[in-house]
Amino acid sequence: MSLPAESEPPALSAPAGVPLLLRDLLHENTGIYFEPERFDTMLDKLAERARVRGCRSYLDYYYLLKYDDPGREEWLRVMDAFSVQETYFWREQGQIAALAQVLVPRWFERTAAPLKIWSAACATGEEPISLGIALREAGWGGRPITIVASDASEAALAKARLGVYRERSFRSLPETLRQKYFEPAERGWRARTELLPPIEFRRANLVDPEQVAPLATAPVIFCRNVFIYFSADSIRRTVGLFAQGMPDGGHLFVGAPESLVKLTDDFELREMADAFVYERKART
Repeated sequence: MSLPAESEPPALSAPAGVPLLLRDLLHENTGIYFEPERFDTMLDKLAERARVRGCRSYLDYYYLLKYDDPGREEWLRVMDAFSVQETYFWREQGQIAALAQVLVPRWFERTAAPLKIWSAACATGEEPISLGIALREAGWGGRPITIVASDASEAALAKARLGVYRERSFRSLPETLRQKYFEPAERGWRARTELLPPIEFRRANLVDPEQVAPLATAPVIFCRNVFIYFSADSIRRTVGLFAQGMPDGGHLFVGAPESLVKLTDDFELREMADAFVYERKART
């Protein structure tokens, strides 16, 4: 006897104008921006959560997010739904080298004070671990350096804290470094974090001033391949928050496809080693 086919989940209705309302609400709360031709993608990412919450339409879900989420718990799940977890170790390695070979030496030439590095939007943790490996390899393992790594997605942070990675994450990392800084684990390789500078993982939404302020005091911020999903207005808001907290002469790394040249007057683009970095201008 054949088993009955599983029924498809009921389609969620999207009354005219609702995708635009959802887009604007999402943009306001996350910085992520969808052009109208990508509204279907946006709705697909929200569909599961809308069904879980018992909504029959995207209008119901819009009302829930805007008016009926006092603890903002549902927004945490929205962040998970839109989290981009496609990253890997040693990504844009020229920037990592600029940190380990130029910025950190300059810092400890001037002061013995601890150095804080913020890896904003760290996803599943490959970036902060790459920074830690580079610092250790450059001989800075014994210096007072702390890496704070944040993401808006709790699901991504859970994976980062677990520290277990599959082959895809290692496609750019030299094999010698994998053998040195990782050990075999069930379903992949586990980072040997005891060999790295301390890495503190915490949740932070990059458009939330209260969450950004204590992190943006770092003299070095990596915020790479995030702004490609933001509108120009969201980028200005976030970079403005960075500029408020960062000390003069601090440095901001963004992804290779991203440019802040026409979006901020607080940073100046500099060439450093084989990479480009934005330097915080002195305040007048």
